[in-house]
Amino acid sequence: MRPLTCIRCNASNHGRACLPGTYFVSQVNAVNIEISVLLGRSILPMQQLLRMGRGAVIPLDAKTNDEVWILANNHPIARGEIQISDDRIAIQVTRAADVYDYMAGGA
Repeated sequence: MRPLTCIRCNASNHGRACLPGTYFVSQVNAVNIEISVLLGRSILPMQQLLRMGRGAVIPLDAKTNDEVWILANNHPIARGEIQISDDRIAIQVTRAADVYDYMAGGA
C-alpha cells in the first residue's frame, strides 16, 4: 500500500487526516472531472425547438472571437479561446471564471 500524503501539511504515513476535512493527495488524484466548453447560448420558444430537425441552425449569442466558458462538472472554472490545429480543436485558458458573469450570461 502506498503511503498517504496529507494535502495541508504534506506529511506522510500518519494514516489519517491531520485536520477535519483534510484530504489525502491520493484521494484527490483519483477523482475524474468532466471538462466541457460552452460556446454560446440561445433562448428559443418551445414551438421552434419542437419543429427543429436535421440541418436546423441554432443561432448563439456569441461572436467568432468571443471567449468560451470552460466548465468542470458543469461549474464555470475559466474562460478560454478556441485553438484549431489541423483537424483538432482545443481551448487555451485565458483567465479564471467570474461566476457572477457566467450566471448573468455575460462575456
